[in-house]
Amino acid sequence: MNFGWLAESFETSVPWDRVVDLINNVKQRMVITAKEIGLLKPPYVTARVTQAYDSGACCYFYFAICSKGVEDPLEKYITIEQSARNEILSNGGSISHHHGVGKVRKQYLESTISSVGKEALLSIKQHLDPANIFGNGNILGIVGPTTKSKL
Repeated sequence: MNFGWLAESFETSVPWDRVVDLINNVKQRMVITAKEIGLLKPPYVTARVTQAYDSGACCYFYFAICSKGVEDPLEKYITIEQSARNEILSNGGSISHHHGVGKVRKQYLESTISSVGKEALLSIKQHLDPANIFGNGNILGIVGPTTKSKL
């Protein structure tokens, strides 16, 4: 933010018959959302297919907003990014390809894998990591004791 820009990349996987529509719709949604929330300049948005599979592709998006003169730029950035994720899901894309879900996308987890899927992950997590050392507070929202690195 010190340089007047906020930027990010994110990715999704999608069946081949949805690739072109998904890319076009997500880019358009981000521009529309930016205008709706009063950004002075449209966001920079680009996309490309990075991995190809028999069943579909991984699509990468890169976007940036100019934050100069923008009140609460981080909140506006988050609003645009969330509109993109919602558009991805409504166009048949996954919430992530290989970046994972993590803290940023955990709100979408249950709607993409169901409550049963989320409970299955929770059960696996509790069995393999009962002390909650890995991914503390991430996708399942389990916050355990804070540990200090030995490094």
